[in-house]
Amino acid sequence: MGVSLAALTACGDKPADDTTEQAASSEKQAKTLAITQIVEHPSLDDIRRGIVDELAEQDYVEGQNLTVNFQSAQGNTATAGQIAKQFAGDVPDAIVAISTPSAQTVVASTTTIPVIYTAISDPVAAKLIDQNDVPIQSNITGLSSQLPIDPPLDLIQKIVPDAKTIGYVYSPGEANSVVVLKQLQDAAPARGLEILDVTANRPNDVAMAARSLQGRADVIYTSLDNNVITAFEAMAGAANEMGIPVITSDEFSVRRGATAALGVNDYDFGRTTGKMVYRVLNGEAITDIKPEVMNKLTLYVSPKHAKAQGVTLDPSIIADAINVDETEPSH
Repeated sequence: MGVSLAALTACGDKPADDTTEQAASSEKQAKTLAITQIVEHPSLDDIRRGIVDELAEQDYVEGQNLTVNFQSAQGNTATAGQIAKQFAGDVPDAIVAISTPSAQTVVASTTTIPVIYTAISDPVAAKLIDQNDVPIQSNITGLSSQLPIDPPLDLIQKIVPDAKTIGYVYSPGEANSVVVLKQLQDAAPARGLEILDVTANRPNDVAMAARSLQGRADVIYTSLDNNVITAFEAMAGAANEMGIPVITSDEFSVRRGATAALGVNDYDFGRTTGKMVYRVLNGEAITDIKPEVMNKLTLYVSPKHAKAQGVTLDPSIIADAINVDETEPSH
């Protein structure tokens, strides 16, 4: 079972069979969807998969009545800008921007093509919507997580009760990561914790940043930072060498080496995003599709990785979690 908060959910009925699906999709006018993400890694890839699957369930089937143009920026913000300009010139029916850097570049490139952002933790800090949840441009909507900081801190203190210092590895160029750092710094003192932040400007910097915490931090925390997630195996390897547990906020980081994570289910996040994309493709005005928040939290643990990082997970924590050592990816 998972730990959850009240939230949006993504669900739907499966098409009866391929024939039914093709017949239904043939009744929909053909559409073109452009999708971009800052980098390819399992978390963002699963969101993209959820979007495409949801659209197929709603009778927009890739290769039939839906053309999907996917481009990854391979972790390069300059490339993200080039992709955004290319998409603006292509004039698709909608653009999906997965991750904060991709959303920012796409929004800067068009004020007319509908843009649906996703995989963003703070759209206000990213300057996509204002404090009143109103998009900064009339062509924008999307889904964000905006997760509270207290649940992961609670988890950290359950797993490492004697922790005094949390090492936070992040990229200062990612607005969402900077927001999480500020949240950590604000919340830590009341818990008797200190935050030691170290930067990793590129994926190649992640292992070195993690190793710099040896003897200085009791636990490592990282959020949905694309540089860190891209090089997560390197971080997990460094943590294993140092005997420092790593706590994150996505399922796949646990599968790739972390002790535990508390975060959204990426595939479900994609399915919910897909519902918003469907409404745009189906002709609804994007100004009528309000930005949404999905903050359903699921706890993922790996007793195997915990042991490698010098901790033993309490049975009560495992009981409330999805044990990735015993399960396949949730979708």
